[in-house]
Amino acid sequence: MTYNIGHRAVYSLNIHLVLVTKYRRKVINQVMLNRLQEIFEGTCAKWRSEVTEYNAESDHVHLVISYPPDVEISKLVNNLKTVSSRLIRKEFNEHVNQFYSKPVFWTGAYFVASCGGVTLEQLKSYVEKQSSPDC
Repeated sequence: MTYNIGHRAVYSLNIHLVLVTKYRRKVINQVMLNRLQEIFEGTCAKWRSEVTEYNAESDHVHLVISYPPDVEISKLVNNLKTVSSRLIRKEFNEHVNQFYSKPVFWTGAYFVASCGGVTLEQLKSYVEKQSSPDC
């Protein structure tokens, strides 16, 4: 396992993020898929974060993002959604307008889960095995 070193912290924080298109419309094609990856990677870099895994289907994307401890996940996710939606609608206007009459792309909700590192069972075992100070 590799750790990141910050100003006052050593960390390894990762999330699994899933974004779904509005009404689960199958709007994402291969060209958009590649452009979305560029947008996500560029946006994450501005947040001192990194897309470590990326995959998608025609109606949703999966990202694994490594981020520093001072980044608020909800703000990062909302920025990723806003920037990608705006740029995709601008660059693929004719294609997206076949699916949506309003300026939308992603659904309002998203899925996020912490991931990587040790399992919960490994962590519990580690904590249980720690010695207590003598009182």
